[in-house]
Amino acid sequence: MTHHNALRRGLNQPEVEFGTIYKELEAVADRMVPFSEPVWKLLDNEKRKGSRILFEGAQGTLLDIDHGTYPFVTSSNTVAGQAAAGSGMGPGSVGYVLGIVKAYTTRVGEGPFPTEQENEVGQFLGEKGHEFGTVTGRKRRCGWFDAVLVRQAVATNGITGIALTKLDVLDGLEEIKICVGYKLDGKTVDYLPASQGTQARVEPIYETLSGWKGTTVGARTWKELPAEAVKYVRHVEELIGCPVALLSTSPEREDTILVHDPFQD
Repeated sequence: MTHHNALRRGLNQPEVEFGTIYKELEAVADRMVPFSEPVWKLLDNEKRKGSRILFEGAQGTLLDIDHGTYPFVTSSNTVAGQAAAGSGMGPGSVGYVLGIVKAYTTRVGEGPFPTEQENEVGQFLGEKGHEFGTVTGRKRRCGWFDAVLVRQAVATNGITGIALTKLDVLDGLEEIKICVGYKLDGKTVDYLPASQGTQARVEPIYETLSGWKGTTVGARTWKELPAEAVKYVRHVEELIGCPVALLSTSPEREDTILVHDPFQD
């Protein structure tokens, strides 16, 4: 209270009464306190019993406060290593790391976006992919798959395999582009530089692949995919240096091609 009320005074805001906060805490204490225990100890006990432990991250790699596109980031670490630091299990406890990535690239809010398509392609991806922020409802910016950024995310997270989602959104496009590098001041670079100035100057280098006329919606085996769609997925694997473990072909959970089960021993 001393800390926050000092800030509120400095901003000419009314101070918060201690009694008010205390009563609010008292009202939820009976429900909350039974869940209070040392998390590291709980997880260590479960690990020793052979339990499977799943950590789910929130927000993308490039929103990481250290490894993201600062200052357009969140207030914490979002890379996979935070699972160990945040839980107290230690880095040796983390096994399979599954990275989630769309078959194209999106971003909510401000910040660098080299492959953004502010045209009919971007509109097509946004409308067909229903690209609106889950919490904020803000419209997402859309663009071609950026293999440079994904390869960078694979490295900074130690990703074992990726779940490639929304492949079906690309159905019907005559050609599909993939960013394979950047031009920066006349030179070719294979990563996104750290400073805002250089990030603003990078220009994407594209490879163009043939699209597909058939549909991928609901496919649950490789055989059900158009040949061009298979080529696209395989090329993505090559460019990012990481295998596709799961391939999603619709919003339905069942419409998934399971290449490798992350929970398999």
